[in-house]
Amino acid sequence: MKASRIAARAAAAAAVAAAGVLALSAPALAHVSVAAEGAAAKGGYAVVDFKVPNERDDASTAKLEVAFPADHPLSSALPEPIQGWKIDVTKAKLAKPVEVHGKQISEAVSKITWTATGEGVKPGFFQKFPVSVGALPEDADELVFKAIQTYSDKEVVRWIEVQADGAEEPENPAPVLALTAAAKDGHHGAAAEDASDRSDDAKATATTAEAASGSDGSDTTARVLGVVGIVVGAAGVAYGVLAGRRRTPATEA
Repeated sequence: MKASRIAARAAAAAAVAAAGVLALSAPALAHVSVAAEGAAAKGGYAVVDFKVPNERDDASTAKLEVAFPADHPLSSALPEPIQGWKIDVTKAKLAKPVEVHGKQISEAVSKITWTATGEGVKPGFFQKFPVSVGALPEDADELVFKAIQTYSDKEVVRWIEVQADGAEEPENPAPVLALTAAAKDGHHGAAAEDASDRSDDAKATATTAEAASGSDGSDTTARVLGVVGIVVGAAGVAYGVLAGRRRTPATEA
C-alpha cells in the first residue's frame, strides 16, 4: 500500500511539474516571429517568413502589421500574395539617402499590413507571411521588426519589446531576424541561390526524362527485334526437322 501511495504521489507531482512547464512554454509558442528561408546574408537578399500562431480559443487573427527597421532601411520588400489577405505596403522618405549597390535610395519600406478578407488565422492554426527583402545591411547582426497582432474581437497584442543583452525574454518580444556573414562568392543571398537551384533542377529533370524516353524507345525496339529473331529461328529449326524427315526414306531406299 505504501509503495502504491508513493507512486501515486510521484505521478501527481510529475503531472503538476509538466503542467507548469507547459504553462511557461505556451506564451513563447504564441509569439509572432520571423525567420529566413535559408540564410539571410549581410549585403544580400532573402525571403523571410513572419509566422503568426493563434493561441486564442474564441477569436481569429484578423490583421498583422509589421514595422520595418528605420535604423537599417530596406530598399526592397516584396510580399508574396496570400489568398484571403489584403496586403498594403507603406514607404517613407529617408532622412538621409543610403547607397545600395551603387544607387542612391531616398525611400524605403516602413510597414507592411496584412488584413484578412475571410476568416483569418483561425484558433489552433498558424499562418506564414513571406516577404522578399534586401539589400540586407552589412553593419548589423540582426534586424528587429516590431509587430502588432489584431484579433477578430478587436483585441490588440503588441509584439514590440526588444530584449536587452543578458536579460530575460520580455513578455511580448519583437520578432528578430538573425543575419549571417556576407557571401564570399558574389551571390545575392538565399533567394537568388534557391531560384538558380530550382532552374538547374528543372533542367536536370528534363534531361533525365529525355534520356529515359530515348532509353525506353531503344529497349522497346530491341525487344521487338529479339522476339522476331526468336520466331524466325524457331521456324528455321522446324523447317530443318521436317526436311530431314522427308529425306530419310529416300536415303534408306
